[in-house]
Formats: sequence, C-alpha cells, structure tokens
Amino acid sequence: MRNLILSGFTVLLLSGCGANNSASPVNAPGAPVAGKTALLESGAAALQSRPPIDAINTYLDGFHYYCGDKQGQMEAHHYVTILNDDVMQAVIFDGNKKDAKLMGVEYIISERLFKQLPAGEKKYWHSHRYEVKSGSLIAPGIPDAAEHALMGKIVNTYGKTWHTWHTDRDKTLPLGEPALMMGFTADGQMNPALLHDRDRRFGVDTQKIRAARADLDAHPVAAGADNCQRVHQAH
Repeated sequence: MRNLILSGFTVLLLSGCGANNSASPVNAPGAPVAGKTALLESGAAALQSRPPIDAINTYLDGFHYYCGDKQGQMEAHHYVTILNDDVMQAVIFDGNKKDAKLMGVEYIISERLFKQLPAGEKKYWHSHRYEVKSGSLIAPGIPDAAEHALMGKIVNTYGKTWHTWHTDRDKTLPLGEPALMMGFTADGQMNPALLHDRDRRFGVDTQKIRAARADLDAHPVAAGADNCQRVHQAH
C-alpha cells in the first residue's frame, strides 16, 4: 500500500507546474557560453542518460536560516528525489529559473530513522513540523489534495542541510566554508517580508494553507532535533 501511495505521489508531482518565477540573486562571473561549449552541451544532452536527475520528482519551496545566525534567512528551492518511504534527498537552489545557483543539499529522513540516530548526530538535524503546519513549506503547482497528502508525509520528517554557495550574502562564487542550515520552529522567527514576497510570486496565501493543514497528524518534535545553538557553540 505504501509503495502504491508513493507511486501516486510521483505521478501527481511530475504533472505539476514547477514555476519559473524566482530569479537567482547573483550573477556568477565568467564569459558567455561559447558556440563550441553550447554544441558540446547539446550533444551530451542528446546522448547521455541522467538517471539520478530524472529521479527528481518533487519541488518544494521553503526557508532556511544559518545555524548560529537566525537573522541570516533565505528562500530555498528544493528539488527532491524520494528514495524510499523513509529517505529523501534534495538539491537546493536559490531560484527556480534556468540560471539558478546550486546552494546546497538536504537529506530528509523519517521520524523512525531519526530516533535511531546517535545523540551526537541528532544535533545536526531540524524538524519539519512547524514548516509544514505553518504553511511556509509548499509544493508549487500540484493539486491541493496531492499537496496535502505529501505534507502529511513530510510533517514528521527531519532534515540535515548544508549550504555551500551563500548567494544570499552576494557571494558570486561558492566561497568560504559550508554552513549548517536550520528550519524555523515557531511564529515570529522568520522575516515576514520573505514570506510575503514568496506568496506574491507563487500566488498563494500562507495563512489559508496553514488553516487547511490544521488536520495533519503532527507528532511532537523528537528529542535532540532543532539543537542548533549547541552545534554552534561546539564549533
């Protein structure tokens, strides 16, 4: 039954519109793509298979902040592969247009797997309970019923996120150290301007989404998650 549900998600998500309304905030330095490079690119696209890329079947839009700096907030466009019923993986971009920059990665696991992690590992993971219940995490372009079911699956999961390209800080190249990222856990933490701008571009209303998700079965956050402050102090 679970495999059937998972397959249904895939069909619905692939049929959704991924949007093309969020530009990257930076331009990477470099010469325009030359004719030879473009020809090589076209040839590779026609001849090479890309199974890991083809397996990406879900688009999620949400928000992150830097561990140790809650004022360092940004929108994050997740392109997700559902590996199985307990594990997903996402590549994260700073926009949803062709020139979007790859900011980092997120690994998403079920509550069951999270509870099995060693205590020292759990501090790197954040819960998705608030992101889902608040409406700040959305799956643009799919039917409401499908999104509701998908969020029912995500609400009790946990994510481990690293950003390697800090385009929100006007870094036009991937400079500096990777940063551990966290998700918001309560009202009043996120800059409301970020949410307002996202809702405007996607034509959604976070408050209405929040109300529609009131019936989702959200478990209490498991012990050890959302422990960013301790991680920051340890470094």
